[in-house]
Amino acid sequence: MVRALAFAILLTAGFIGPPAMAAEEYWVARDAVSKQCEIVPKKPDGTLVVDLGKKKYASEGEARKAMEALPDCNKK
Repeated sequence: MVRALAFAILLTAGFIGPPAMAAEEYWVARDAVSKQCEIVPKKPDGTLVVDLGKKKYASEGEARKAMEALPDCNKK
């Protein structure tokens, strides 16, 4: 009985867990006022934060590499 209950809990967690973990997405954006580039966890709205890459990234590391490659984000 305990094994069946434990198996049911693990099976349920297996279906619920991965979609929640896969929801992390990052965008490269530039603040419209300060003109500073940043990595944001939600899609930029286009008014206060402008989407530069027009692409979402699966990890913050990928977004950081893309941000460094964009000419609008190069430090002077």
